[in-house]
Amino acid sequence: MSFLADKIKKLTSILTLFVLLVVPNVIWSQDCTADDGTDGVELWGECYSIVNTTYLNLSNSGLTGEIPSVIGNLTNLTTYLNLSNSGLTGEIPSEIGNLTNLTNLYLHNNQLTGEIPSEIGNLTNLTNLYLQNNELTGSIPPEIGSLTDMNDLRLSNNQLTGSIPPEIGNLTNLSTLYLFSNQLTGSMPPEIGSLIGLNDLRLSNNQLTGSIPPEIGNLTNLSTLYLSNNQLTGEIPSEIGNLTNLTVLSSSSNELTGEIPSEIGNLTNLTVLSSSSNELTGEIPPEIWTLTNLIFLKLQNNQLTGEISPEIGNLTNLTNLSLGGNQFTGSIPLEIFNLTNLERLYLWGNQLSGEIPSEIGNLTNLERLYLYTNQLSGEIPSEIGNLTNLERLYLYTNQLTGEIPVEICNQGDSSPDLNNNQLCPPYPSCIEYYVGDQDTSECD
Repeated sequence: MSFLADKIKKLTSILTLFVLLVVPNVIWSQDCTADDGTDGVELWGECYSIVNTTYLNLSNSGLTGEIPSVIGNLTNLTTYLNLSNSGLTGEIPSEIGNLTNLTNLYLHNNQLTGEIPSEIGNLTNLTNLYLQNNELTGSIPPEIGSLTDMNDLRLSNNQLTGSIPPEIGNLTNLSTLYLFSNQLTGSMPPEIGSLIGLNDLRLSNNQLTGSIPPEIGNLTNLSTLYLSNNQLTGEIPSEIGNLTNLTVLSSSSNELTGEIPSEIGNLTNLTVLSSSSNELTGEIPPEIWTLTNLIFLKLQNNQLTGEISPEIGNLTNLTNLSLGGNQFTGSIPLEIFNLTNLERLYLWGNQLSGEIPSEIGNLTNLERLYLYTNQLSGEIPSEIGNLTNLERLYLYTNQLTGEIPVEICNQGDSSPDLNNNQLCPPYPSCIEYYVGDQDTSECD
């Protein structure tokens, strides 16, 4: 009898251990019954069928807390999982890697933290992965290179560190790659040149170093390329001229050197060319003046030299011309004043000489006119009064002489900066408090 009791006791212990270890897992993976009567999992107070849930859209639903790991049991999710635009916190659960049939994963615009789980590399059917605008840290897992069907990858506006993995070059179906506004370091991998279907590449606002790889010239489908606000060095590769579909090229705020390559003239679809705040030298290549679709031309804060070509008058679509902070010489070409769409004209901080032409009055759409810190001479033309849309008029630190025309009261800036010139009194009453210091030694 005692032998039987002993056996029953041992069996009871084994059953108890089974209940403790196994049953909770069963309950965790099948913890509710869905409306269709099938086993389900509970997420944020709702029960979703494990078998029949093929998509889940909870975007803008006010979700809070962490993403439950049980979400990995919805293995029939195929179309999309959308938990974006909520208040989700915590880490992305590694169980997300169980959703191997998923084609679209949207977790953007939350407050998710921690690293991108390497298990994300299991989702080989993904075409769109949106993790932008969170607080994710750590490096981009190399396993992401397994997602060869990926069309749109957005990891921007996080706190990702480390280098761009060379495995990114496996994603040859990519059309969009957003890695901007992170803390990525290292160089641009040459493997990026394998992404021949890429249309939109944004790597700005990181800490990338090294040169722009010549393989960038393979990306002939690119329409937008943002490399600004990094620490890139070396010259702009001539292969950039292969990107004839580009509409936006931004490489500002780096440490790029050398001359602007003449091949940039091949980019006839460009509307934005911005390479300001670098260490570029030499003259602006004449090929730039053929880019007649340009709306923004920003080359300020470099070491560019020579005169501003009269051919600049070809760029009749320009609204923003920024050439300040260089070493340009000569006079302001009259042809600039044919650019009647201009809203911003920044020629400050050069060595420009001669007079301000009366044709300045043609630029009636101007909102900002910065001609300060040059060697401009002569009188301020009365036509400046035509610029009724001006918000900022900066003419200080030149060699302007004569009386200020009363028409200056008609332009839009009620407190223009005319300081440190040789302007003579009497000053128009509308600006007499804003004239500042003037050298009047040559005034009558």
